[in-house]
Amino acid sequence: MSKGAATADYIMEDPREAMRLEVKVDAHGWVQKYLAHRVREGAEVLSVGCGPGVILREVAALNASVRATGIDISADRVREAKERNRGIPRMDFVRGDAQVMEFSADGFDLVYSRMLMEYLKDKEGAVREMVRVCKPGGTVLLQDLDGQLLWHYPEDPLVQSSTEKVVAALGKTGFDPFVGRKLFSFAQKAGLKGIDVQVEAYHLIAGEVAPDILKQWELKLEIARPQLARLLGGESEAREQSKRFLEYLCRPDTLTYSTVFTVTGEKP
Repeated sequence: MSKGAATADYIMEDPREAMRLEVKVDAHGWVQKYLAHRVREGAEVLSVGCGPGVILREVAALNASVRATGIDISADRVREAKERNRGIPRMDFVRGDAQVMEFSADGFDLVYSRMLMEYLKDKEGAVREMVRVCKPGGTVLLQDLDGQLLWHYPEDPLVQSSTEKVVAALGKTGFDPFVGRKLFSFAQKAGLKGIDVQVEAYHLIAGEVAPDILKQWELKLEIARPQLARLLGGESEAREQSKRFLEYLCRPDTLTYSTVFTVTGEKP
């Protein structure tokens, strides 16, 4: 499998990230909403960017005949996924690059990714790969954010300028905070048919942030701090900007939001 520089470029590469993602995501609810009605008996399912395998485990639990495979660029995430799901022979996890997968063509009935495309350099190539490894008549599902970190009102000029600086610098690694709106085009270009698009609110904080959401943001910013320090010019600057952003979220007069796009299509 290709092990490229993608891991080094990932701003959230940290041993605590798997725990953060598990706490944040209602895996059962997500699978019931987006995947359960698409998984038939005996289905072969591929999770691209599977992380610690929390969501994929819920997919495998839908039916005892489902076979579930996960692929992730992070050796730590794959190792944790294997440990967490040891004893479930219908599940397999491999390390590899979503942009150049070493799976045979036409191998999976359902191929999905969640919050992955925003980080990849070759996003269209990754979607083509997902379509390539999907069986004819199978389904590809893409889900990602649009407006992540950037949409606030009323704006704090210092928070906004530092956020835009970080996002612009991360753009060199492939990070795109507006990838959600592009998924429909990617799916079309990759040859999917019968494409369906859903748009929903994702991050939505109106007024003072709830304590549990604040803790999630505190951990997220702590994990991202080494990269933020590099991009903002130092540890003290990263701490100051993180503190200012968290204070912004605690104000009663502010609105912070982003949207999530879910795009599904069938391989002809």
